[in-house]
Amino acid sequence: MPGEEGPGRDLRNFVLPEIGKLLETGDPWEPYQLLDPFGRPVEPVRVYFKDLLAGPYSPLTPRSYGMDFLRWWRFLWAFEIEWDRATRVDARDFTLWMKLADKPLRVHWRHRGKDPSEIPAPSRTGRPAPGTPNPVTGKPTIGAKYAPTTWAHCETALRTFYDWHLDNNSGSLLVNPFPLDCSRHRGRRRPSAQGKQGRPGERANAHHNPMDEFQTDQKGRYRPKVPKRIPRRIPEDKYTEVFASLRSHRDRALLAFWVSNGARAKELLSPKQGDAKVGQQTIGVIRKGTEDYQELPANLDAFVWLRLYQEEAWKKGVPQGRHQPLWWTLRRPWRPLEYDAARMMFKRAQGLLGSNWTLHDLRHTATFLMLDDPDMPPVYVQHILGHKHLSTLDIYNRPSKDDVIAAGLAFHARQEQKRQNPAPVVPSPAYNSDSLNILFGRQPS
Repeated sequence: MPGEEGPGRDLRNFVLPEIGKLLETGDPWEPYQLLDPFGRPVEPVRVYFKDLLAGPYSPLTPRSYGMDFLRWWRFLWAFEIEWDRATRVDARDFTLWMKLADKPLRVHWRHRGKDPSEIPAPSRTGRPAPGTPNPVTGKPTIGAKYAPTTWAHCETALRTFYDWHLDNNSGSLLVNPFPLDCSRHRGRRRPSAQGKQGRPGERANAHHNPMDEFQTDQKGRYRPKVPKRIPRRIPEDKYTEVFASLRSHRDRALLAFWVSNGARAKELLSPKQGDAKVGQQTIGVIRKGTEDYQELPANLDAFVWLRLYQEEAWKKGVPQGRHQPLWWTLRRPWRPLEYDAARMMFKRAQGLLGSNWTLHDLRHTATFLMLDDPDMPPVYVQHILGHKHLSTLDIYNRPSKDDVIAAGLAFHARQEQKRQNPAPVVPSPAYNSDSLNILFGRQPS
């Protein structure tokens, strides 16, 4: 309830209510709206979204932030707390709930409004438990709790949101319920009467080397430590099995492009039919974030499968033209292919293998293939992938778990071979007595 302190709020059995929603409007001036349980837009979020759209952010940023805001507002609505009256105790309880509680289960649209006893329990036969590694890929399956990345993104979005409203004096807001952790500020110390260098009262970064960049390590008090992800590549034999399980030329062309040019999954769905230039062996995509147009090289097999798909699609009546989308659905009514449909296509293709690779793993696979070529400069790989900094490729220098295990097993195999086939003992050569006599000036015997 409002003003209730943390020790009196029991969150063990708390269930986040499914009230309110994030609405996609289709209006470029206001693409997303956060609606309250009565269908009214939440005004502080609406104003903040307008500021995000005016800034140097992607048009999808309001959607990413909106999912975090919806989760936070549902928590506030459940305890009848106004957004500008939320305290750090409320933020602490919300963060603790995200850390320890299970994620809310989504009810299928066919079962909405039904009694829970009438909903059949989903079958888990043959499926690994949530969070356990996949037996084929080694990647953990989706867990029952919120991932640290989701928790960290939510904390950053809410802290930034409240900081913006504090700067604009919105409502009756006095403090940010999601504060920074001052104990983590490197080089900062509390002011005191001593003002000499090397003592607690010195200014921040007093001994900073001007040749180095400043450390921006300000973190939120409730922000978790996000583990560094190691990119995974799809083995060649497994990729061949997945490719063989595809059902259409369109899907084969998509996979061939993804694994050859390293484009992001949604970027490859952006080209028009005129952007696929067979003579130049390039395909033009719209880059994520910057929205820039860039031509990417691809292998010949991808264009062969693309041509087979186009011949088949045009005979069925798929719209044809240079300014028409390149990828379409396989059934009428014809619609441009979207990301969710492409993701489900790749998921179905892995059904026989029982693997859980994602479309982004195809991008990682393409990156590994390019970096393994000694004649391919990393700076070219950086531009093909669309990274801003060359240092982003450093993550591909970290060995994966499979690489470490393979290297360790190879070491033990070499040691075992040495024990079974020991090298022959070569006797050390004896000294020449005449040489020793000359060296020490002795008379020969």
